[in-house]
Amino acid sequence: MKEKLLSILDPYWGYKSFREMQYQVICSVLSGADTLALMPTGGGKSITYQLPTLASEGLCIVITPLIALMKDQVDSLSARGISAVAIHSGMSRRKIDIALDNCVYGDVKFLYISPERINSDIFQLRVRRMTVSLIAVDEAHCISQWGYDFRPSYLNIAALRKMLSGVPVLALTASATQSVADDIMDKLLFEEKNLLRSSFSRPNLSYVVREVEDREGQLLRILQRVPGSAIVYVHKRETAEKVCQTLAENDISASYYHAGLPNEERAIRQDEWVAGKVRVMVATNAFGMGIDTADVRLVVHYSLSDSPESYYQEAGRAGRDLKRSYAVLLVAPKESERFSTRIENSFPPLEQVKSIYEKICSYLMIAIGDGGGASYNFNIHDFCYKEHLQFSVVANAIDLLERNQYMTYVEESESPARVIFRIGRDELYKCEMSANVELVVRNLLRLYNGLFSEFRAIDEQAIAAQASCSPMTVHDALKELWRRNIIRYIPANHSPLIYMNEERLPLKNIYIAPETYTKRRDNMLERFSAMVSYAENKTICRSVMLQNYFGDNDAKPCGVCDICLSKRQEERVEDVQKQILDAVKGGICHLRRLSATVPATPQLFARALRNLVDRGEIAVSESENVSILPDRGSKER
Repeated sequence: MKEKLLSILDPYWGYKSFREMQYQVICSVLSGADTLALMPTGGGKSITYQLPTLASEGLCIVITPLIALMKDQVDSLSARGISAVAIHSGMSRRKIDIALDNCVYGDVKFLYISPERINSDIFQLRVRRMTVSLIAVDEAHCISQWGYDFRPSYLNIAALRKMLSGVPVLALTASATQSVADDIMDKLLFEEKNLLRSSFSRPNLSYVVREVEDREGQLLRILQRVPGSAIVYVHKRETAEKVCQTLAENDISASYYHAGLPNEERAIRQDEWVAGKVRVMVATNAFGMGIDTADVRLVVHYSLSDSPESYYQEAGRAGRDLKRSYAVLLVAPKESERFSTRIENSFPPLEQVKSIYEKICSYLMIAIGDGGGASYNFNIHDFCYKEHLQFSVVANAIDLLERNQYMTYVEESESPARVIFRIGRDELYKCEMSANVELVVRNLLRLYNGLFSEFRAIDEQAIAAQASCSPMTVHDALKELWRRNIIRYIPANHSPLIYMNEERLPLKNIYIAPETYTKRRDNMLERFSAMVSYAENKTICRSVMLQNYFGDNDAKPCGVCDICLSKRQEERVEDVQKQILDAVKGGICHLRRLSATVPATPQLFARALRNLVDRGEIAVSESENVSILPDRGSKER
């Protein structure tokens, strides 16, 4: 078996052997067992579903939350000569039809979808006709209510499992506690619990905590001392922009990244950083998932993370090439108190949550009893402005409404262009048109049915290819038809969406379950408390603390974190102190001769000497003679 798998691994990926845990996970998958694999960031998780799929008949359905990640994976597989497709909201219905047909009748080995896609009729109709060998769930912690990044759409995966009875599932995540792991296996309908956990140790990663008054100054000093590519994580968008500006003013090449930027702008900034055109990316947690940059030397958290899980995930983006790298956490005075308050504010009063539900429905002009299963463009900032509400309050209320299955907020939706004719077919043929407009109309009707009865999603690129003209010609023709009231035309956009999971309900019927409110708040406070303990710790190896948190109670000190290095320094000081005492025990010794006798750096020698003087074990005269004090007696050292 191993030889067969290596014969696939080497030609496609160029690897002669497996990384830790990869082979064990692959064998579990090939045996048909439902498997949950906890593997560190950069640990080669994708190969654990890609390799067994290539070794089997049929295709693998990969469920992942980000469009950018899907595209990267498809491009990577295609470059290796492996057939893969992705289905996402930026595609026209025709392109989705073709992609799904290729999965049913063609040679596609990997189909990447978002969890939201599972509920669509077009997907459910086709998936039952596919030969599926495996379901792979990336970022599987998103399915757990008790995880740090729960996404209600991940609960749809249980329905997919029922549609594909007998197909095993491989769930993958880089960070999950035992309770979250149990919840993942429960929500994914595992026949038997099967958890494979690799070590959470990162021997090449040096964890450091710095208590600081001046965070900007400390950040500049760190970046000046540690060369190479870096990520700086911040909590707020405005902080990302401000820190980026400070770095630029100090001649450090930097860019910023957050969810408030347009999709195209984020893609450009990410590509520039990956290509090395920009050294430092200052970002919110919107940046990083799916980033496969191996040579990141430094990850700095500008403030406390809200959980050890998110901290471990983000810090783990440093040093994937296994070379020495650093994960630095900057902690300002009283930061934990401010963060605790912020967590409490993440749970608005229930009456306010219900009120925001009602205001959103009114803003979107959804009547009671209407809206079920429909999507609406939703500008959350405009909504907050018109309703005089704080953004954080609205965002947290929407999160609670999502968890209770009333609505889904999709921040990164890519909506295709849509068209419906406002006049009948006979009247259309009587309209006078320029040659370009007539060409576009003819090919529009050739490619799409039902345009006279309902809005249809269209692909302007496909129309341009069919008509042998430029996409701009198509766009201009559609705008002209719209101005003449021949069509209704909604251009492609990247607006966030609200999807109504069910029709609008009267306010009295809105129920917020305790497990999504009280229990989740307590769970969040517990995770944050663990993060505070990590930051305030002065004695336990940082790596050991993180590994213990994730259930590895046999963890060994890393030797490279700030705690381990401090302990090693203290041991060296103690050793030098002993050598000093041994050197002067025969009588008075001059300081210069003593420093030449004891093998230590000047700084280490000075510190050891100062400790012995402060403890009253030796004395140094004005003439720089060193002697053991007579009352030293039997003091232990």
